[in-house]
Amino acid sequence: MDQPKTNKITDQKIALTKAEHYCAYQERSQQEVRDKLYEWGLYPNVVENVIIQLIADNFLNEERFANAYVRGKFNQKGWGKNKIKQGLKFKRVSDVLIKKALQNINGDDYLQMLNKVLQKKESLLSEKDPYKRKYKLQQYGLSRGYENDLILDVLKNREL
Repeated sequence: MDQPKTNKITDQKIALTKAEHYCAYQERSQQEVRDKLYEWGLYPNVVENVIIQLIADNFLNEERFANAYVRGKFNQKGWGKNKIKQGLKFKRVSDVLIKKALQNINGDDYLQMLNKVLQKKESLLSEKDPYKRKYKLQQYGLSRGYENDLILDVLKNREL
């Protein structure tokens, strides 16, 4: 069978250069970079040295990553705060940075996005029973990471 090609890197300078390119392509969390460095076959002390150097050279910045992640997931995918928070926790971003990044979402834009997401889903639903329809929309909103009370407020203010 074909074995995947494994190019092991042993030199710290080569690893740093590759990691700089990896970070320059798009914002990365420290954990993503750490995982990639281990994937390249580096030893733990070398991995930590490379990460320290990337932070010092401003290639790696957790706060900048968290802000970019929040912006991207909210604007592009229409995710709610709960789903974004879970995604950032999965990337092992600190709770303080998560909270700070989520504060960048404008409240009016947030409600507008929730409305837009629910309207789009509503147009796809074939359910005729208003209670079932409302329940399905509520569940969809929750699955997209929006808060239950906010979803109920939006659904109450609209006629289904």
